[in-house]
Amino acid sequence: MPRTMLTDEYWSKLIRLMLKTGRVYDKPEHRNTFEGILYRMRVGCPWRDVPEAFGDWSAIYRRFNLWSKKGILMQLFAELRQLADLEWEFIDGSIIKAHQHATGARSEDKEAVGKSRGGNTTKIHMAVDSCGLPIDFIVTGGEVHDSKAAIELLKQLPDAEHVIADRGYDSEKIREQIREKKGVPNIPRKRNSKIGNGDIDWCLYKHRHLVENVFARLKHYRSVATRYDKLARNYASTLALACCLIWLPMWVG
Repeated sequence: MPRTMLTDEYWSKLIRLMLKTGRVYDKPEHRNTFEGILYRMRVGCPWRDVPEAFGDWSAIYRRFNLWSKKGILMQLFAELRQLADLEWEFIDGSIIKAHQHATGARSEDKEAVGKSRGGNTTKIHMAVDSCGLPIDFIVTGGEVHDSKAAIELLKQLPDAEHVIADRGYDSEKIREQIREKKGVPNIPRKRNSKIGNGDIDWCLYKHRHLVENVFARLKHYRSVATRYDKLARNYASTLALACCLIWLPMWVG
């Protein structure tokens, strides 16, 4: 039997979360299916190469694709992040290499695959809370600048007392959007700025490593570190599931 990722405690928590979506999954075969999805997420193999110990690969893929289409995995993430500490919010982006298998989707949409210096890439725009736990994200093509995606990301984020980001987000439009949400922007200006950075809380800014730590943890999963999914919603669901695994130890239900 291949190494599994779900302890009895974690599976019990996932069952309770799934029940909140109106579905019952407390069956051994469903646990195997979930383990198969996690196995593929961890090792980054094609769905056809998921070991038979987890069940038929096509059934595992169909269930994952259905959950992705219905937004089930995003719902699980949304339930977990309600515990977020919103005194601080840290935002940042990270480039992800898109494997050749991630291209060629039968869709008129670009499916969040873009061209950058690294070739076909996707970018994750992530927000974390005061404790360094993921609270939301969006997925775009790799060529999309952080400051451009920040406008959309900030719209869907809950209000926070302080929003911290690096110089890549140096934009008065972003600062104004944060202030409209009753928050205080802590974003350094570029070195050639005539305004300067006298208003920046550098002590707080040093905690920006919390969002970098989340990227480091997410990229332990090879299906996150390299994108293999053709559909943007499937990659986003994989990312949401990885975020759920970060949250699970803190959730008591």
